[in-house]
Formats: sequence, C-alpha cells, structure tokens
Amino acid sequence: MFAVLKTGGKQYKVQSGDVLRVEKLAAEAGETVQFNEILMLGGDNPSVGSPMITGAAVQATVIDQIKGEKLIHYVKRRRKHSSQRKKGHRQQLTLVRITDILPSGGEASGVKAAVGAGSVATTAAAAAPAPKKAAAKPKAEPKAEAPVAAAGADDLKQLSGVGPALEKKLLAAGVTSFAQIAAWGDAEIAEFDEKLSFKGRIEREGWVEQAKKLAQG
Repeated sequence: MFAVLKTGGKQYKVQSGDVLRVEKLAAEAGETVQFNEILMLGGDNPSVGSPMITGAAVQATVIDQIKGEKLIHYVKRRRKHSSQRKKGHRQQLTLVRITDILPSGGEASGVKAAVGAGSVATTAAAAAPAPKKAAAKPKAEPKAEAPVAAAGADDLKQLSGVGPALEKKLLAAGVTSFAQIAAWGDAEIAEFDEKLSFKGRIEREGWVEQAKKLAQG
C-alpha cells in the first residue's frame, strides 16, 4: 500500500519503510509523528480524497533535524559594475522514516500530529502580545485567570493537534472539558473554527469523536 500525503505545502508519495526529507517539523529525533492530510491511498482498494481522506493517516519516526544542500544564487544588476553579489541558503529539513499507513482510525490513534516548525512559531508569536495587553489594563486581570482554571480542567492536549498554545486559546474561550467538545454540533464547530483560525481543523482531526471517548474515561 502507498499513500500520498501533504506537508509543508508539498505532496509526497510514500510507502512503509521509506525515508524522506520534509519541511522542518516541530518534533525531536526519536519522536513519532502523524501526518493527517492524506490525499490518496493506493493498493488493492485505492481511494482518493476530496480533497482529504477522512480518518486516514501516515505515521513516521523522526530520524533527525537536518539542513538541505547549500544553494548559491547570484544577484547581478544590469549596466552596473562591481555590483555582483553571491548569496547562500540551506533549507531547514526534517528526516523521517515512514512506519505505518492507516486507512482509517487516524483521529483516534493518539499520536502527535506532524506540525511545521514555522506554524508553531507563528502561533506562539500571535499569542505573545496577549499578556502585554492584560498588563497594560489592570481591570482586565480577571481574564488572565482563565488559564489558571486549567488546573481543575481536562488535559485538552490529549486531542490530536492540540498543543499548549491551542489549549490556552480553548481555555480562554471557556472550553475546559472533553464533555463540552463532545457536545459540539455544526454551529459550535463553525464558531470555534473561526475563533481558533483553523478552518476545518476540528473535523479533520476528529476532536468531537476523540472527546467523546476521552470523556467516557
């Protein structure tokens, strides 16, 4: 069986045991990550997504964080003497080995989602200004207490694709338990897609189904 997955804006055709280089992921060497954006599954029963295949996933082990080959390009201005410049660049990459292809059940595997390092940095940068605004307005301090309530709340990071930054956003929005997420309907899913700026992420990662199982213990 083979799969066509999407990560870092590129598509890769992979089989179990393949080693490939992808755009840098937020993961350490030895960690297992899961690619959830699967465009196609091949084999005896081929399947094509529209655009993604719901529940399908590809799991891989991170071998190392590496740099690509050094690329050299020249900048030369027309009719300008002595203005030739040479620039060098080495792309940040992650070396992974494909370990398993899941035709279904990927949303309930519990394996960490493969997220690009650039996406994590962007999310952290977007969340950073919030504490400064709270400090500038003393009256807004009660809002800053929302994350403290997480001490008695469910560990939302058990949901696929939810890290500390995303958990903080959920707590700030008043979501503190798996039971709340398990009860979401189409309206709530659409509302939180907008609030979290991850359109389609909730259904793609299967948060509602995962939350139902986690809420039952």
